[in-house]
Amino acid sequence: MKKIFKLTSVIILLLAVSSAFAGGGSRTGTAGANQLLIPVGPRGIAMGESNLVTATGVEALFWNPAGVAHMTNNADVLFSYMSYIADIGVQYGAVSANFEGFGTVSFAVKSLSVGDILVTTTSTPDGTGETYSPTMIVAGMSYSRMLTDAISVGLTANLVTETLAEVSATGVAFDFGVIYNNLADISGLSIGVVAKNFGTNMTFDGTGLYQVVSEPPYNVNRYLTVQAAPFEMPFNFQLAAGYKRPLDQINSLEFTGIYMNNNFSPDEWKLGAEYGYNNMFFVRAGYQFASDPGESFGESNYLYGFTAGAGFNYQVEGFSVKVDYAYRYAQFFDGNNVFALTLGF
Repeated sequence: MKKIFKLTSVIILLLAVSSAFAGGGSRTGTAGANQLLIPVGPRGIAMGESNLVTATGVEALFWNPAGVAHMTNNADVLFSYMSYIADIGVQYGAVSANFEGFGTVSFAVKSLSVGDILVTTTSTPDGTGETYSPTMIVAGMSYSRMLTDAISVGLTANLVTETLAEVSATGVAFDFGVIYNNLADISGLSIGVVAKNFGTNMTFDGTGLYQVVSEPPYNVNRYLTVQAAPFEMPFNFQLAAGYKRPLDQINSLEFTGIYMNNNFSPDEWKLGAEYGYNNMFFVRAGYQFASDPGESFGESNYLYGFTAGAGFNYQVEGFSVKVDYAYRYAQFFDGNNVFALTLGF
């Protein structure tokens, strides 16, 4: 009863936060820092981004920090690369360490490689010959802990930075998650909640916003600064469930699903499944869709849909290595390909 009371209290608190910041599709396109929404970790992506309650260890860091507390190693290290849309590359690295009696501490960095962009002006629309390369980085620190043998919690603080030519913006965003395993004493059944990207507004500033105005009659130069409008973080709230069932001593199945309430876009549903053989070979698939995607010329505006992937897990005493791959369909663009290497000690 005490476990259920604790979990219920946390869920009510997160639901209150979600209601306070609700906005849905009516605010589409008004948030910034959308690199926070780009997923990392091929296992979760292959399962339709739905494994918020079944991911454990360092791979859970992006999806739900509460899952990191379930790590079985003393330390995990993950390296991941995604070929994102429009030739954008997403690099991600994370490390988690478990301290007995204290909890799990994690660090992660995600960066986007956009490439060089030509500098253009009104007088040289084809380019001045100069280039700039946008820089978008998310650096986070997390703390996760088991409250009981069934309930875990986690908190992440992310420093978000964006640099575009001669302007930049910085903000802080927080993620908070809860997982309840073996719900109602049903082995393998888990539920969870996570509130993501709750943070400060960001505003661009820098020399790129300075303007020189020549005033008559003496054409004296006057220096002005354009005041950029602030923008909010892409807050969302997610309810998740998962069920893992061993078929026998070698084969296992896992099913996951989430409902995602977005503050700045239509709400989403995500489903996934994983088949495992001897805890060594894995095949995964998923599907994600928007509940109110909006129709344009007979086509959905929602970008993603089918996902799939596979993984290999090799373990020896005191060491493990995982290699994972995922593919995510993207409408209007080439699909996303994601690779990751995870080491456990």
